[in-house]
Amino acid sequence: MCGIWALFGFEENTTSQLLCNFQNISHRGPDATRLETVQNIKNCRLGFHRLAIVGGVNGMQPLQIKKYPNIRLLCNGEIYNCNRLAAQYGDEYETTGDVESIVHMYGRHGADAIRSLDGVFAICLLDVQERKLLVARDPYGVRPLFRIRSDSGILALCSESKGLMGLTKAMDGAKWKMEPFPPGHYEMYDIQQNGTVQLVKTVQYHKPGDKPGFQPCLPWRELSPTDIRKNIRRLMTAAVKKRLMSDRQIGCLLSGGLDSSLVAALLVKLAKENNFPYTVQTFAIGMGESPDIVAARQMAKYIGSEHHEILFTADDVAEVLDKVIYELETFDITTIRASIGMHLISRYIKKNTDTTVIFSGEGSDELAQGYIYFRESPSPKAGHEESLRLLKDIYLFDGLRADRTTSAHGLELRVPFLDQQFTHYYLSLDPSLRQPQDGVEKYLLRSAFDEVNLLPHNILWRHKEAFSDGVASRRKSLFEIVQDIVEDRVDDKELDEAAVAYPHCTPKTKEALYYRKVFEAHYKGQAKDLIPYFWMPRWVQGVTDPSARFIAHYAADIEQ
Repeated sequence: MCGIWALFGFEENTTSQLLCNFQNISHRGPDATRLETVQNIKNCRLGFHRLAIVGGVNGMQPLQIKKYPNIRLLCNGEIYNCNRLAAQYGDEYETTGDVESIVHMYGRHGADAIRSLDGVFAICLLDVQERKLLVARDPYGVRPLFRIRSDSGILALCSESKGLMGLTKAMDGAKWKMEPFPPGHYEMYDIQQNGTVQLVKTVQYHKPGDKPGFQPCLPWRELSPTDIRKNIRRLMTAAVKKRLMSDRQIGCLLSGGLDSSLVAALLVKLAKENNFPYTVQTFAIGMGESPDIVAARQMAKYIGSEHHEILFTADDVAEVLDKVIYELETFDITTIRASIGMHLISRYIKKNTDTTVIFSGEGSDELAQGYIYFRESPSPKAGHEESLRLLKDIYLFDGLRADRTTSAHGLELRVPFLDQQFTHYYLSLDPSLRQPQDGVEKYLLRSAFDEVNLLPHNILWRHKEAFSDGVASRRKSLFEIVQDIVEDRVDDKELDEAAVAYPHCTPKTKEALYYRKVFEAHYKGQAKDLIPYFWMPRWVQGVTDPSARFIAHYAADIEQ
């Protein structure tokens, strides 16, 4: 996890007053910082905050290598097929960092090199000699990227929008817009003599479910033509294995649900096979003996991880709530509720352990139809289309939550369920196989790991919890605790006037209005461009709150 920051076309006399914005993302890279001007490109600044995961001291950016001296690279990401690309093309890397492969592939193929990358990334590549700029983001937006573009040719790029908010004052009245860079896209710009840029082309190189453009680590020909479940196991294992590349200690978030338990079990198994010099640490969070705490404890004992339990109270929620909204850069109700625990667990990991790289189960619900409302899908085709929609927008919700809560504490997140090869294969299967079966969501994924003893049977088939119930209890869910906290922070008159104050995504409750007020305090006027809509379940009538608890057939434990 790193932070990238780049300015093109801002006048030199305004640059010094803009540098404080660069520091707003320093949490993403606590190990080293560099800010550079670029010779021969007027009014250009490139900044980088580094979290050193792979590559030691020679992995610092902006990256420049002898073979391509006119190229400067900023990249927040990991390229999992860097060694395969080097072997395929006979390249000799000058650094030990994985992102050097991007420079070699660009030098060979130009912008289309993006299709050859197996990884997660936000890229800003400057070709000084040709006066070209390439900007790209990975297919599911696992790594964040925001931009400001003006009608005068000014361009600013940053890993988080908080690193751009103060730049708008230097636009000199030009029309501008700040927005997330779209996942699965790359753009090429021409750089003018005054340092401003002109967009040449925008290319969508990947959509959810597309076949990857690279040679995968597990060749397609090695998959069984008939045994789907075996293929799922092999591809999921490969997705975890390729993500082991790290010079820092690796751990895993563990809720005791299916997704995190699968990832944790495969991680611990592969760590032992690869002779890791440490025992993998797992981390669970909850309030007392919450369902997640109990299930994660069982799972950790089963796989033999070094397990940590982080317990929190309503006072902890009240303490961090505003901070969580600031770091998230969103007012979405579901995202904020689910981020509280993840913020607290990330804070604990940073303060109390040496683990820096964190695996998690993000992406499984979107890919494998894990949300409870999928039981209401009117047809297999509708369920498939909903998976595609959720994956297309995951960077706005669960992906955003996963990145910001971990990066805020200098940690790097890895998400095997969003592996390009795995998602392509899973989404290519008959939609009727991927639907919930007999009231069990993610039935196909669960059955693929049945009878192989990777997980205890009760964990493998554990029902889907609403997140707020999993970390708290059925008696008083986490979102109810939050609602109690914000009750006195918003008055009734404000809620009555919310539609006038906030016509886009109008808050309907005090909780939603409080989130919006905190958001606007930091990101005023950016709501429509940053968060286009609230996350809500589909196909469910009469439900106005996003919590799964309000779906009629929700079956969380009620005795907690």
